[in-house]
Amino acid sequence: MDGRRRNPYELTEDTPVYVISMAAQLSGLHPQTLRQYDRLGLVSPDRTAGRGRRYSARDIELLRQVQQLSQEEGNLAGIKRIIELENQVAARQSQGAELQAALDCAAATMQQREAQVHASYRRDLVPYQDVQQTSALVLWRPMRNA
Repeated sequence: MDGRRRNPYELTEDTPVYVISMAAQLSGLHPQTLRQYDRLGLVSPDRTAGRGRRYSARDIELLRQVQQLSQEEGNLAGIKRIIELENQVAARQSQGAELQAALDCAAATMQQREAQVHASYRRDLVPYQDVQQTSALVLWRPMRNA
């Protein structure tokens, strides 16, 4: 989620709303195929309190993708691995975006603090210059009022 509170009644592509018969119809697969994909961990829908499957729009799209890959490749274990890797890539991209945003924020804060330090410099002071040390001895005596 993007950090904002969402309306609990708002439907998103991750909202589990479809029962297995509707998900099967929308994906063009048999309900037994959906159960098999769930057992294999290819598509894992949410569950109701009574253990019934509830599919989201994202799950339906994933079912279609699995169907297409199985027709092209025919290897469900390979398909599962592809889906896992795609999920890892998506997670890493999301992490990268979050880290970039944090880095941008930190850089902006650093620039702001640097500007504050520069603004606090006293302009009435003369810059210090290091003086060469010599072996000369300088005495100072305060003048006495006579």
